[in-house]
Amino acid sequence: MAYHTTIFRQMLQLIPRLEFQSIVNEYKGDYRVRRLFCWTQFVHLVFAQLSKRHSIRDVVNGTRSQETKLYHLGCSSACRSTLADANNKRPFEIYQDTFLKLHQRVQGLAPKYKLGLPSKLFIMDSTIIELCLTLFPWAKFRKTKGAIKLHASLAVDGILPSFIHMTDGKVHDSKVAPGFKIPKGSYLVFDRAYHDFHQYKSYQDNQIRFVTRMKTNAAYRVIETRKRQKNNCAISDETIVFTGYQTHRKYPHPLRKIRFWDKENQKVLVFLTNDFQLPAKTIADIYKARWEIELFFKTIKQNLKIKTFLGTSKNAVLTQIWIAMIVYLLLSYLKFQLKSQYSIRTLLQLIQVNLFEGKSLKNLILFGGSGPPDPMIIDQQTLFSF
Repeated sequence: MAYHTTIFRQMLQLIPRLEFQSIVNEYKGDYRVRRLFCWTQFVHLVFAQLSKRHSIRDVVNGTRSQETKLYHLGCSSACRSTLADANNKRPFEIYQDTFLKLHQRVQGLAPKYKLGLPSKLFIMDSTIIELCLTLFPWAKFRKTKGAIKLHASLAVDGILPSFIHMTDGKVHDSKVAPGFKIPKGSYLVFDRAYHDFHQYKSYQDNQIRFVTRMKTNAAYRVIETRKRQKNNCAISDETIVFTGYQTHRKYPHPLRKIRFWDKENQKVLVFLTNDFQLPAKTIADIYKARWEIELFFKTIKQNLKIKTFLGTSKNAVLTQIWIAMIVYLLLSYLKFQLKSQYSIRTLLQLIQVNLFEGKSLKNLILFGGSGPPDPMIIDQQTLFSF
């Protein structure tokens, strides 16, 4: 019978230890640390995500119950106060950079989205996570309520977050949009909360083709009525320019306005785009793809630990969010590499109940743990190679 390390150990093998340590050294994360190194902190917080622990005490007790297996994870057990202190003080940028490094590898395996566009499609949106203002006084939202806003840009191929940014709940979406680095020549879709003519011009200058909803009070004039294509739901297809003094100064270029009949919801939608080549139906399908980011937010809120936190400082919250995103990438990598039909939710449930079991991670994902026995020699190079 073939020998396997624990499922948890096989998951962590997807993070190159030397690469992780080089990031830690860059931020001096282990400077003057005697026991709880950044890797140990990372392992404990990944454990918290995969096993859905509710508090730092819960995390520490859980790892201590498996103390004999921690050696194979390259770490040791931790004290509650030491782990809490690490969450508050160790730079969250360590885990942000680890996420970005891992993202580059996982994105290469992501399946293509069904639209078949010539360039990558990205989505921008945000979601609110409510907090107690007394415990999180820095997370200002309303007079008596606290909240953070999670801003995300999502690559539709594979439904992978390309970047995450966190602000307090009061920050408007349009203020954050300039910080997202969308590759030149890409497609981008967003809702009306990102309405900003300066930003539209930035997209135009970088050859980014965007699709959004048009505001109802926009002042414009039609300079061309485009020919409607047969057998689609486009009511009209026009080329327009904005006539307001400030709006025309900020964005002097023409835009395409499409009125589209949504059969599913029985209403008219008005789209605005700087793409004059794609059919009106494809423009509508691009905007429809925006729903994928809503499903992404729903998935991480229901299955990862980003609604309750193991610390109250901003650094602790950011650390936990970035590690949650790393776990999402690890699950996505396994899903893509093994071409699994399981959802992220199902994969997480399978791993959660088998976390410290010594069995094949590959068989667990392919057969749900009930497949044929492993051969004596197992080639896992394809699973653990980047």
